[in-house]
Amino acid sequence: MSTPQLPKLSARVDRLQASTIRQILAVIDRPGMVSFAGGLPSAESFPDLSHVDLPSDLLQYGPSEGDPALRAQIAAEMNAIGLRCSADQVLVLSGSQQGIDLVAKLFIDDGTTIAVEEPTYLAALQVFRFFGAGFVPLRPREALAGLDADSPPTLAYAIPSFQNPTGHCYEAAERTALARACDRLGVTLFEDDPYRDLAYDECERTPVCASLERAHWIYQGSFSKTLAPGLRLGFMIASPELVPLLLRLKQAADLHSNRVSQHLVLEQLRSPGRAARMERVVAAYRRKRDRFAEALDRHFAGLASWKTPPGGLFFWLDLIAPLDTRELLGEAIDRGVAFMPGELFFAGQAPAHGTLRLNFSHADEAGIERGLALLADLVKSRIASPTAIAVDA
Repeated sequence: MSTPQLPKLSARVDRLQASTIRQILAVIDRPGMVSFAGGLPSAESFPDLSHVDLPSDLLQYGPSEGDPALRAQIAAEMNAIGLRCSADQVLVLSGSQQGIDLVAKLFIDDGTTIAVEEPTYLAALQVFRFFGAGFVPLRPREALAGLDADSPPTLAYAIPSFQNPTGHCYEAAERTALARACDRLGVTLFEDDPYRDLAYDECERTPVCASLERAHWIYQGSFSKTLAPGLRLGFMIASPELVPLLLRLKQAADLHSNRVSQHLVLEQLRSPGRAARMERVVAAYRRKRDRFAEALDRHFAGLASWKTPPGGLFFWLDLIAPLDTRELLGEAIDRGVAFMPGELFFAGQAPAHGTLRLNFSHADEAGIERGLALLADLVKSRIASPTAIAVDA
């Protein structure tokens, strides 16, 4: 029996790309697999939600913008870190990935230019490309952050605190440069900030959006890294003019975010033990980061360079030789270790030398040692082989 042909689909379907992260995560439950791939929080960091009372009215439909008490709590916490806003500007999201989708729908047509960091968050690139965006580099170390082209981009997407994938935390001067560039050129800033509470060293973390004076802005955060990703809950705050439009887009997407998750998150945000729990989580991740750095020194010295991240969940490695790390992935998984090829995080041409993003939060210490040893041996064998270092053009 022949396979039926697909019906006529939208032109955008040709731009659909499978999520490499989700494909890799599908194999991490194999026995003995060590995963440095997705940004998976440690299961030991999850809060105990077994004793939370759930009012029966949570099973009914709720407001699209989110539970009023949760929105008020989020607004109060954002004001405390310098981002002036009201609860009316807060939208509760079904995970921060939904926020990226909503912003893309609001701003991007075929050919719309947006500025992104080099490299930047892979899943954001996936969404932006689907809607037809073109890209220019965002360079916060420059006076106008690289936005002063002949035609400034419509949108600048940035992850200033513990950037994904590099772990870089913008210095105060970089935050100021980006804010001034957006104000001067009229570029809307989309600031993604899911890692700000996972800080292990001193680092400037004031939202860039807090310094904007004229430009429109959108700021979003997530509860996936500090509470639990399975709750699928995040939040978005935006310039007052943009909120009604984003709300209508959310209404069309999912009516409202999970009300049970919203209740659980609010209970955790109000918990008297919240600060102590976060201190434990940060301390545990700091220890893992330090052990990971020590293991990198043992196994990747002479193979790559890297900086120890001051926060977040990732190390970014620059290899010493040209090597397309996408070609390593299948063999690495066969040997029992998963990672994210760095080439996937670039909107344009990836650098000739190989790059890798390695998550340090998920594997235990024994897994970190074994996984890095396996991965280093594989990289070493490829670099030593003249026929294995060609980069995919």
